Amino acid sequence: MPQTPVDLIQWAATFTGIAAATLVAAHISTRVTGIAFIVFTVSSVLWVAFSFAENENGLLLQNVVLTVINLIGIYRYLLRDQRPSER
Repeated sequence: MPQTPVDLIQWAATFTGIAAATLVAAHISTRVTGIAFIVFTVSSVLWVAFSFAENENGLLLQNVVLTVINLIGIYRYLLRDQRPSER
């Protein structure tokens, strides 16, 4: 189990990433996929915090980029105007 706050961040990032990937793979609905991108964003922000604390520059850069990609996913699946047949 987590011993330090950084450990807690790492495990939270891991489990939110797993949950988001599961939701995207299930593709239950467009809305659920959009919610998965919110969970992915939480995961990538947690990984940014973890990698910053641990001085892991490669992981930091990767998750800054993934955060941007996840925000695009949130926009695409939850925020942009969609035709009724796409919902």
